[in-house]
Amino acid sequence: MQKGQAMLPAGGGAGSTPPGAPAGPVDLLVIGGGANGCGIARDAAGRGMSVTLAEMGDLASATSSASTKLFHGGLRYLEYLDLPLVREALAERDILLRSMPHVSWPLRFVMPLGPDMRFAAESPVSRILGRLMPWTRGRRPEWLIRSGLWLYDRLGGRRPVLPRTRALDLRREAAGRPLGDGISRGFEYSDCWVDDSRMVALCARDAAMRGARILTRTKVTGARREGGLWQVELTDVATGKISRHEARALVNAAGPWVEQVLRRVTATPGSEGVRLVRGSHIVTRRLFDHDRCYILQGSDGRIVFAIPYEQDFTLIGTTDEDHPSPDIAPACTRAESDYLRGAVNAWFRNPVAHEDIVWSFSGLRPLHDDHAASATAVTRDYALVLDTPAGLAPLLSVFGGKITTHRHLAEEALHRLAPLIGNSAPGWTRSAHLPGGDFPLDGFAGLDAALQARCPFLDDPWRRRLLRAYGTDAERLLAGAESAGDLGEHFGATLTAREVDWMINHEFARTAEDVLWRRSKLGLRLSGDQVARLAAYMNGRA
Repeated sequence: MQKGQAMLPAGGGAGSTPPGAPAGPVDLLVIGGGANGCGIARDAAGRGMSVTLAEMGDLASATSSASTKLFHGGLRYLEYLDLPLVREALAERDILLRSMPHVSWPLRFVMPLGPDMRFAAESPVSRILGRLMPWTRGRRPEWLIRSGLWLYDRLGGRRPVLPRTRALDLRREAAGRPLGDGISRGFEYSDCWVDDSRMVALCARDAAMRGARILTRTKVTGARREGGLWQVELTDVATGKISRHEARALVNAAGPWVEQVLRRVTATPGSEGVRLVRGSHIVTRRLFDHDRCYILQGSDGRIVFAIPYEQDFTLIGTTDEDHPSPDIAPACTRAESDYLRGAVNAWFRNPVAHEDIVWSFSGLRPLHDDHAASATAVTRDYALVLDTPAGLAPLLSVFGGKITTHRHLAEEALHRLAPLIGNSAPGWTRSAHLPGGDFPLDGFAGLDAALQARCPFLDDPWRRRLLRAYGTDAERLLAGAESAGDLGEHFGATLTAREVDWMINHEFARTAEDVLWRRSKLGLRLSGDQVARLAAYMNGRA
């Protein structure tokens, strides 16, 4: 193998493939390349089904790249008495952490206590406490917060993977230094960070390595039932070329567009719907010098996270605002960025100015519409709606869900669909690793030491970035390289042609934006000229 050439992993590559129709019908055609769609495609392919996935943009280009980057049970859902959702999400958090320890890792969350810890006004616990203890006046008593954290720990299981809650004296803790005067007490509990869009790309890669066909920039423009099959029309977004496919079952995992696909593309009636809720985030230069994050309560009872991000930055989010249409691109408004800054500034010693924001992003949560009074109160649970008219091919539509529960959602979807197309293979994803994640939770230091010995030309930040992105696949990506020069053109911020080629060949990247904002976050570091060089390089490969 020549220097500068990336070695293929076992099972071959996983690049994007043209939308020509396969010879015969596939078992499953999945619409949507977000966490749910890629999770379902991966699970189905691992059960031996033939699978095609069609995504009209890039993988994770909508909701699944615009989350708060957390695997969590949803501490605030306890106030809505949604214990089953919290229990399921906590169980999934631990499963996912073991399956992808390169792109997900434990975080400790610091919750400082202030004098005005208020409920979200519409929460059931707020209403109950208001009737029983009216003197609380809508405030969260400290004993209730402590009790909620105790319950959160126990819902996660008797043998927790992550450390449990502890009380903090913030006058003695490093986490207390950035906070304002008079904030002396708090709690610390555990959840997990996840690189959301990389996780989705790895799910798609795993599906492809198991035989699935992944088609990006490919829109489903028609679907009808005929002769016990779905007849599906796919259109290549770049060229306009149309291809026709057959499938025994259709999965509508189109996220914000799930209703459009259901009503306009498949012409299927139904009463289920989504409520589009915009969640915006801002990114600033690093606001504190430790690796814990903060969960901060706003004056309206909502919570905002301040999270260490990409080594040199802090991620602050999120908002809950109703959004009118999936076809209107979400963007963080000035009002939303001011709200997020205000929530942080109420707690931190040094205020964050608007000029301190280096990037913002916003995504749509396609929540299952339960007709709640406010966007904050809408359920984060999901609904799987199966349409199986007698003698006709099945259609399963996914409404709602959380990134933390995507694996369980996929497993449940296959339990419903697989028998309808004659597949009896059991679920398998509970104990399986994503590509590059085949090392133990406490194995990162050993992986780092081994790669340092093998590739001494990588400095610490570069090497650890590659390990966090690729895990054990970093060795394959770097195969044959004896110096930085062996990795090809250097575009800046440690991004080389070798890595870009890997993203194209194995992770379905096709544009500079795919590389810089979804397969990585190196867009935070590259200049305009460097981005242009990268785009020219990728165009030259097309």
